Amino acid sequence: MRKVYAFDFDGTLTTCDTLLAFIRYAKGTPAFVRGFLRHAHLLVLMKLRLYPNWKAKQKVFSYFFKGMDLETFDSLCQRFVADSRSLIRPQGFQLIAQAQEEGADVLIVSASIDNWVQPFFPQVKVLGTQIEVKDGCLTGRFLTKNCYGQEKVNRILALYPDRNTYHLTAYGDSRGDKELLAFADESHYQAL
Repeated sequence: MRKVYAFDFDGTLTTCDTLLAFIRYAKGTPAFVRGFLRHAHLLVLMKLRLYPNWKAKQKVFSYFFKGMDLETFDSLCQRFVADSRSLIRPQGFQLIAQAQEEGADVLIVSASIDNWVQPFFPQVKVLGTQIEVKDGCLTGRFLTKNCYGQEKVNRILALYPDRNTYHLTAYGDSRGDKELLAFADESHYQAL
């Protein structure tokens, strides 16, 4: 039977939320603070579950990156990864390498943006949130659904529709991973 390993990214493989780390890296601390103060009301509503997670995330992302050309954004993502390798937990690298040595399919299933997740693990398939680009520039909107909660399961099923043909091992550390962990044959609720 085929083996599939699915890893959450933020908090599971990393030591922090990379959206926040990336914004701070890209825009600097003063702009980071101003932007989050401007959106504080939405973030509070989101934490109280009165405002959708994806919508708050998209508004914050749009505030910081709408209108940036894709080439500049991708270059910024590459520099962020080069300067932020210490965010990755060593045990995460080890588990991914072990799964690959076993011949398993390895996925990172994350609400983070593909553009900065993929360069951390170029040899792994990333199922993340994708950004919309028009005429070479970021629109500030997401092209796909935010890969959070049930959407993580949906993405895996889109890639592997016949659930009886593989054994799924999943790693996650937050409520955004609850559905993924419940869907897996073997689940690990932990930061690595």
